[in-house]
Amino acid sequence: MRKLKNEELARLDVDGYKQAKKTPIIIVLDNVRSLNNIGSVFRTADAFLIEKVYLCGITAVPPHKDIHKTALGATESVDWEYHESTVDLTKKLKQEGFKTLAVEQAEKSTMLNLFEANSNNKYVLIFGNEVKGVSQEVVDVCDGVIEIPQSGTKHSLNISVCAGVVIWDFWSKLKK
Repeated sequence: MRKLKNEELARLDVDGYKQAKKTPIIIVLDNVRSLNNIGSVFRTADAFLIEKVYLCGITAVPPHKDIHKTALGATESVDWEYHESTVDLTKKLKQEGFKTLAVEQAEKSTMLNLFEANSNNKYVLIFGNEVKGVSQEVVDVCDGVIEIPQSGTKHSLNISVCAGVVIWDFWSKLKK
């Protein structure tokens, strides 16, 4: 087995990405404070052809060297927009026909492995602050809550790891 070289991977360039059919997922970052986490989410969004990333509240916006360090240029390929209020944005996206899902630990949440993604739906996946998670006000206006099953001693995952797990899971279910 031989590792492939970058030029053998047949990756899209930025123009190709912009023109490619996107996965019907929008990512919302609700008050994410770490610039490295923001950059990592952009890089994951690029990998799975995510439609758009919304940055809300205190979430920093590109260009910034610490976002760029982990995004590796994905802020140029992935469409993004800033909104002050995650609640207002979530309500707007619901009105546009998206199914809004907070990724959080909550009563009546649906475990990720049990969630059945429907390719006829468009999804908004909302990820929260590193300490406080998705705000209760945002959870209150969402259509549902998705939770990653965990069995260890820690009660949460890093937001960029969480985003990677959830985005890949949705992408793989929607591609079936």
